[in-house]
Amino acid sequence: REKTKKQNQNLYVSSRFFSFRMYEEGRESIPKHPYPFETDVEICLIGGSCKSPIERFWNGNNMIYILQKARHNEESDAMEESKPDDGIYASELLPKESSGPVALSVRRAKQLISLYTMAQNPNMTHLKISELVVLPPLWIRCDGSDPEHTFWLGAEPLKAGNKITGINLYMVTCDGPTADKTCFANLEELKMAHKMKHHSSVVTTKGFAQYELVRGAAIEDTIVESEISIYVDITWNTVDKILETPPLISAATLNITLELGDPRSPVYQLYRELQFLLALAEGLKTGVTEWPEPLESESAVELVQEFLSDLKKKLDGYCMSGNKNETEKIKCDTAAVDSSIKSIFSERGDLDFTEQLWCKMRSRCVSSYQELIECFTLIIKSLEHGEIQPWIHQGSSSLLSKLIQQSYHGKIEAVSLSGITPIQMLLEIGLDKMKKDYVVFFIDQKCLLFQDYFISTSVDLQEQVHRVQKLHHMLEIMVSCTVLLQFKHENLFPLTQICMKYYKENPLNEKHVFQLPIRPALVKKFYQNDHLEIWKVDISSGHGSKEVKTTWQVSTNPPVEHMASNNAGLFSDSTVNGSGEEIMYFITVAKCSQVHFA
Repeated sequence: REKTKKQNQNLYVSSRFFSFRMYEEGRESIPKHPYPFETDVEICLIGGSCKSPIERFWNGNNMIYILQKARHNEESDAMEESKPDDGIYASELLPKESSGPVALSVRRAKQLISLYTMAQNPNMTHLKISELVVLPPLWIRCDGSDPEHTFWLGAEPLKAGNKITGINLYMVTCDGPTADKTCFANLEELKMAHKMKHHSSVVTTKGFAQYELVRGAAIEDTIVESEISIYVDITWNTVDKILETPPLISAATLNITLELGDPRSPVYQLYRELQFLLALAEGLKTGVTEWPEPLESESAVELVQEFLSDLKKKLDGYCMSGNKNETEKIKCDTAAVDSSIKSIFSERGDLDFTEQLWCKMRSRCVSSYQELIECFTLIIKSLEHGEIQPWIHQGSSSLLSKLIQQSYHGKIEAVSLSGITPIQMLLEIGLDKMKKDYVVFFIDQKCLLFQDYFISTSVDLQEQVHRVQKLHHMLEIMVSCTVLLQFKHENLFPLTQICMKYYKENPLNEKHVFQLPIRPALVKKFYQNDHLEIWKVDISSGHGSKEVKTTWQVSTNPPVEHMASNNAGLFSDSTVNGSGEEIMYFITVAKCSQVHFA
């Protein structure tokens, strides 16, 4: 009796400490990294805009606690492994990876859940907690070492106003991977099991499916990994059978992520032009410019000299005649875009003198600082002597454009081609040219709201370059959706607005997922069952705080990140979906139970 009393006392003390520790540490801030909670446990706080690791199985939107195994303790846990009644499972025999989060044993997770539950129970007056605090929901990573293969345990207080009335307990289990679809559950059996567990007579079902679209429209005969990821998430009410195809009346969201630099992109040449612009901007900032190797035997100086000679011959009054052949030559040199997108990315036919100069100097790759000085020296001398009076666009803000405008009146100011001035002059004309390239595209798409922000000259050159990068990222997204999904203007317009709104408020982020609500019919021809990534059904009963849910899901990837980390050896060979191989699926079940405090 004395021993039991002492054990209970220790449990109460642990429970009280648990409540105090979690609450006090959670109040201050949300740390970016896990920090120690107990000797063998570390804690993460997830909240705000952070992506929740259990969002597929729990739809709460508040801050949550995540408990996992402390990193310094991940190599061994002799105390738990020495228990004679522990079974040996595959997950315990496989090598661990330290790169991802590490799970606790199911036994330890259950102990922590019990302490959390006691700390939230208002009837535990002997804990002598002066002020009972409603803690955020708790989720614990488990290693799947029990017969059910549990990978998450969770707990969430039930409230009536500020009073805690009970607690929701969650368990997420997973089996697989397997290609045997006879292992899949029967929907009617799942509904019946839910009714019996929760004593409910009526249940509702809701379906979710995620398809990968890019793989279905990928360029064939290539081993280059795609830099674009396009998925569609589809939800619908009333599911009739497992793995049913979503009905066309479903709600669908397109998820698009695109990283720049894919050589298969139809606007890859424009991307290379942007890279040259970025190199100049970096040189302007650091004082060190990495000049590319010359691609042609003819130097940039020789090319500029020929260009100026041609202009002298074509000089007519104060304007350069719009020589169509010359313009066509520049167009072909600077906008080698795929014929499949010419309808949306028009090749410009109105390049002015500075833009043509940029194209020539970029395409022949000015290969040194001295060569750049020589090019601008030739141009300025021609302007001073009145040998050329080239045409430029109105509104051009570059130093070279100002010199050209002054030459119309017979006199230009002296410019010292030293220091960073030549690099800045080249960067400015490149910025002007590329901005107009994007203006043409987005005006054609009737997207006029971007001009105030994306092409503003009221910010410094580095910020202007950064905004041009954003424009190019948006352009690549639009072009990819046109080529891969055959999107028309009515679909591109809202996507452009979404991208622009994001980039007016955020820095360049190639990892960001842009989301566009669409009709399933728009992409139905691109998704088939062999492109299915996730399919799940939620079975629910009750309303409000009394609602309980059972989730059954299949997925082609491990449903929890610590499952992939803990079992890398098991999944590395069996989840590759090559041609001719059967697709391997993970089967996940999430269950909920309610405990009411009397």
